[in-house]
Amino acid sequence: MRIVSVFPILASLLCSIIVPAKGDRPNILMIAVDDLRTELGCYGESHIVSPNIDRLAASGLRFDRAYCMVPTCGASRASLFSGRRPSPDRFVRYTARIDEDSPQSIGLHQYLKRAGYRTASLGKILHYPADQSDGWSESPWRPDRSEPTITEPILGWTEPANINALLKQSRNKRLPFASFDAEDEALGDGKVAAEAVRRIKTFAKSEEPFFLAVGFFKPHLPFNAPKKYWDLYDKLPIDLPDNYYPPEDAPKEAIHNFGELRNYGGVPKSGPIPDAMARTLIRGYYACVSYTDAQIGKVLDALDAEGLADNTIVILWGDHGWNLGEHTLWCKHCTFENAMQAPLIIRSPVHRSSSQGSTTKTLAEFIDIYPTLCDLAGIKPPSGLDGQSLVPTLENPADPGKGFAIGRFRDGDTIRTDRWRYTEYSSEESSGRLKIVARMLYDHDRDPDENRNLANLPEYASIITELSKQLNAQKGR
Repeated sequence: MRIVSVFPILASLLCSIIVPAKGDRPNILMIAVDDLRTELGCYGESHIVSPNIDRLAASGLRFDRAYCMVPTCGASRASLFSGRRPSPDRFVRYTARIDEDSPQSIGLHQYLKRAGYRTASLGKILHYPADQSDGWSESPWRPDRSEPTITEPILGWTEPANINALLKQSRNKRLPFASFDAEDEALGDGKVAAEAVRRIKTFAKSEEPFFLAVGFFKPHLPFNAPKKYWDLYDKLPIDLPDNYYPPEDAPKEAIHNFGELRNYGGVPKSGPIPDAMARTLIRGYYACVSYTDAQIGKVLDALDAEGLADNTIVILWGDHGWNLGEHTLWCKHCTFENAMQAPLIIRSPVHRSSSQGSTTKTLAEFIDIYPTLCDLAGIKPPSGLDGQSLVPTLENPADPGKGFAIGRFRDGDTIRTDRWRYTEYSSEESSGRLKIVARMLYDHDRDPDENRNLANLPEYASIITELSKQLNAQKGR
C-alpha cells in the first residue's frame, strides 16, 4: 500500500507559494526610472549619453515594444506591482494606491516577502511609501530631496535678472530646469544610488535572497542635474521634433494642455512653448537621463564588486514614456506611442545563452513583470494576475507572445498590436452606458510617428471593428 504524506496537501492549503531551496533562489534587483523614454543609446540612434543602461542591455534582453498600463506614475506603478489591469475605477490617477484601488491584490513585494525574500524599497517605487508597506522587510526609504542653490541660470533661455520674477509667477515656485555646480549626491538620485550601494554590501553578507527595488526620480520634472551632465550636450545642436504639430485628423480628446509643465516658472499657461524654451527642455531632459544613468552605473558596479551579479536577476523599466514636443505635446498623459512605450530590460543569469545582448519585438505589458519575476525566482505566481510571464521570450526572443498591449488614460482605451495602435474615447450617457465619442488609428508600418489618424476613413472600418472587439474583450473592467 502506497503511503501518502499529508504535508504537501496542508502546505498547499495554507499557502500557494512554492518556495525553492535557499541556494536556488536568485536575488532580484529592480531599477525603476520615472518618465523614461526609449530614447537611449541601446535603443538605436540617440543623442543621449547612457552608457550604463546600454551595458545592462548588452548583458540582457531589451524589449523594443514594452508598454505601461497607464501613462501617469502612481497608476502605472500600482498596476505593475499588483499585476492587474487598470479600469475606469481602478488605477486612474497619479495618486493611485493598490491598497485603495485593489485591496484584494497581493502586491509583488508582499508575495516575494512571503516567499522568503528580504524586500527593500529605495527612492520612488510605489507612489506612496505607505501603500502595502507591510510588503517591505523594513520601512521604505526615500532621500531628502532638498537641492543646492542655483548657481547659474540656463543661458539662452532667460536673463539672470528675470529668474526671481519667473519663480514668483509659478505655482510651485520653481523653474522647469536648473544646472547645479554640485556633486551627484547633492541631489536626491545620487543619495538613492549611495543607499543602494550600501544595501547591496549588506545583502552580500547574508544568505537570505533579496528583492531590492531602487527607484530614481529623474528625468521627472524639473530637469535639474549637476552641471557636468548639462555640459555633455553643451555643443549639441538640438532640434524640435519633425512632427511638432498635432496629427492630421486627431480628435480633440487626444491633445492635452500638459498642465504638469505649465506649473513651472516662465512656462506659458496656454499655447505653444517658445522655441528657445523647448530646446532647453529637451537638453535638460537629456542631462537628467545621463545623470540617472550614472547613478544606475554605481548600483550595477556594486552588484559586480560584491560578487552578486551571477545570481541576481536585474530588471530595469521606466514607468511610462514622455513627450518632448511630438505633436506639440509635453509630459505624458495621452495614449500616443511616446507616452505608452517605455524601456524594459531584463537580465536573467540562467538565460544568458538565449538572451544576452539580444532584442525582441515581442509586445510586452508591464503587468507581465509580476508573473515573470515569479517564474524566474521559481515561485508559483498567485491566481488573479492579468499579465503573463515573459520567460518564453527570454528563452526565445522571437517568441510571438500575446500579440497585443492594452492601456488607458482617463476616457481613452488603447491597444497596440504588431502593426496598429487603436484608441477609443468614451463618455457616459444618462443611461449609464458608455458611448464612443472619438477614435484614433495609426499604421505603424507606414506611419511609426503617428502623424495621420486613419480612424475616420471608410477603408479602415473592418480593421477598426476587429481591433475594437479585441480591445474591449481584453481591457480592464
